[in-house]
Amino acid sequence: MSEEQRSIPVLYLVVPCYNEEEVVEKSARVLGDKLHRLMGAHKIAAGSKVMFVNDGSKDQTLRLLHQIAAGNPLYAVVSLAGNFGHQSAILAGMMTARTAADVVVTIDADLQQDIEALDRFLECYMAGSEVVYGVRNDRHSDGAFKKGTATLYYKLMHLLGSRVITNHADYRLMSRKALDALAEYRETNLFLRGLIPTMGFPSDVVYFDVKAREAGHSKYTLGKMMTLALDGITSMSVRPLRMISVLGFIVFLFSCVMGVISLVDWVRGNNVPGYTTTMIVSLLIGGITLLSLGIMGEYIGKIYMETKQRPRYIIDTVVWKKDDQKEEQ
Repeated sequence: MSEEQRSIPVLYLVVPCYNEEEVVEKSARVLGDKLHRLMGAHKIAAGSKVMFVNDGSKDQTLRLLHQIAAGNPLYAVVSLAGNFGHQSAILAGMMTARTAADVVVTIDADLQQDIEALDRFLECYMAGSEVVYGVRNDRHSDGAFKKGTATLYYKLMHLLGSRVITNHADYRLMSRKALDALAEYRETNLFLRGLIPTMGFPSDVVYFDVKAREAGHSKYTLGKMMTLALDGITSMSVRPLRMISVLGFIVFLFSCVMGVISLVDWVRGNNVPGYTTTMIVSLLIGGITLLSLGIMGEYIGKIYMETKQRPRYIIDTVVWKKDDQKEEQ
């Protein structure tokens, strides 16, 4: 689609929040100001909004969000019934916003992602892209451990055949067409970073610098990062299962060779004590067996959760002024 065929879009910023009471008010001011500037520059249409998604926060985040939305129709609030996780919160916001928005941009509440990149996001959309990925220029703000593990993770994902984009972390623009297509995906185990690139729509990349967090601390603990990483691997690739088959075949060949060598030594009368060899082989086979069972268990667990067909999120309340009428559910 050419630039001339596209009209100025209605933009919704979807902002997932979990225990963000320290920063949410400033986030609202900064994001609201950015929308006003974009509307003033005629880059987005009237009716654009900031839609916060409260993911079961246990602090004062929801109360503050309700105050923000009650005083200004520029803001909307979607509150989930519990803590469904970052990916589900993003999905809930996108699926709610797509009924009114032409484009949706997901962005974190901590303001570390450069909001000035929104101009370039919109330029890519007007040029024909249905999906625009925000990619950080580098990881200088991360510690050595996080930087190293992130690098290894992306390399592993690419090795396993995933199309995940290196250093992209859910800061993206999606058009309504792309969102409608995403709504057709029904899997419970969400990994949007790997799923969206498989959709095949025209896309582009915008690079940005990561800023220091405005307040508070990251709610993405090591445990949550490990869970997301595991979900990414098991949701987007079956290669670990194939690797088990290859590894099993290699061990089988190794066992056959060891069997022949042992038989030849027995025929020749070379009965050498083999305690060390026996221990090494036993530990090797035992370790591989347990690792294989663990990997298969992860996949079986994912299948088990998918067959339950539980909702990926449950919306408790919505505060959203739409078409000049406040809707509260």
